Amino acid sequence: MPLLVVLGCQWGDEGKGKITDIIAGEADLVARYQGGNNAGHTIIVGNQKTVLHLVPSGILNPDTMCVIGNGVVVDPIVLLKEVEMLEAAGIVVRPRLRLAEAAHAIVPYHKLLDVAQETMRGKGKIGTTGRGIGGAYADKVARQGVRLGDWRGKDRLAKKIQALDAYYKPLFKHVFNESMPGPDEVIEELWSVEPLIAPLLEDTVMLINRALDDGKRVLAEGAQGIMLDIDFGTYPYVTSSNPSTGGVCTGLGVAPQRITEVLGVVKAYTTRVGEGPFPTELNGGLGERIRQTGGEFGATTGRPRRCGWFDAPAVRRAIQVTGTTKLALTKLDVLDTMETLSVCTHYVDPDGKRHDYIPLDLSLLEQCRPVYEELPGWNACTAECKAFEDMPKEARKYVHRIEQLLGVDIPIVSVGAGRKLTILRQPTFF
Repeated sequence: MPLLVVLGCQWGDEGKGKITDIIAGEADLVARYQGGNNAGHTIIVGNQKTVLHLVPSGILNPDTMCVIGNGVVVDPIVLLKEVEMLEAAGIVVRPRLRLAEAAHAIVPYHKLLDVAQETMRGKGKIGTTGRGIGGAYADKVARQGVRLGDWRGKDRLAKKIQALDAYYKPLFKHVFNESMPGPDEVIEELWSVEPLIAPLLEDTVMLINRALDDGKRVLAEGAQGIMLDIDFGTYPYVTSSNPSTGGVCTGLGVAPQRITEVLGVVKAYTTRVGEGPFPTELNGGLGERIRQTGGEFGATTGRPRRCGWFDAPAVRRAIQVTGTTKLALTKLDVLDTMETLSVCTHYVDPDGKRHDYIPLDLSLLEQCRPVYEELPGWNACTAECKAFEDMPKEARKYVHRIEQLLGVDIPIVSVGAGRKLTILRQPTFF
């Protein structure tokens, strides 16, 4: 009953889509367990680039079943467009995709609320994608959400939308001074997706647990990263769900003891989108150089990502709360032309106290300064390397030093965006 979890150990955008796609070739089932279409997973196979927001990254492997779990919030309109995009590219989707009947839906009110709240926050904005993720999760917790299972009947869906309309109407009118669409318009828009959703609905908790009972290989795919986790990230500048392994259990309905291994994904440097603290951020020309070389622009919004050096305290915290057993290191090739490299080994606060783990207290974190260790660059093209032993000595030293600082092995090193530009230091992951 192997259940492998792939999750991000930084602020998201670590390259989880590519890593999931590679390992999915060994998996029987790939299940997405949290987040929504605020995450973009980019996969490049040959000359074909595919950006996924909701459909699990295993969809590009023709023999893999894919599941959108109950912990995901689903924009049904976005899902339809994504399925149609994949089908237009010749990929068989519907026979291999199942939707959790208990997954919650993003409806138009949520997106309007997202934008209105960010506007009201002004300079204190969080930097959301405006996709309505937070509103959908809020309604879920408030026990007034719309679930995908509600697409089993139009009257059932209509009652949920009418109740939400009554709830949101005074809020938009008296607090945000914004107009909102009428319930009939929203109902018709959402019901138009019924031909896609209804046939794919399933008790996915039963589906996944039976697959594990039968000895099938299951890969759980996370979105965002642990530093954006609602509980363990740099709150309040976080997402609205749990990318951590806890999110696997609640987002798929599997018991903790089912998880056999956790593979964390990290970049060879660090990036962040949106507002919030970023201890190792490079604000000058060097940060811009990394951004341009690495193509660091959001797959969902196109926003430029903030770039900085590798942050060991942040990744240590991610490893601590997730039980990460191994790491995949991505985008090493972006550093190929750097003369020297810096790695943050720990922080120091104003009292001189050392912090090996990123503080959970935002006020303390904002007072800490990173302490760096300098390493030599290698000034060579790692994308041409087929094996780890072929890499420049300094590049191998860089990887080994990160392993030492974090206390975990790095069996995967990515040296380019394409599926083949990946160095596997172990033959199998299940």
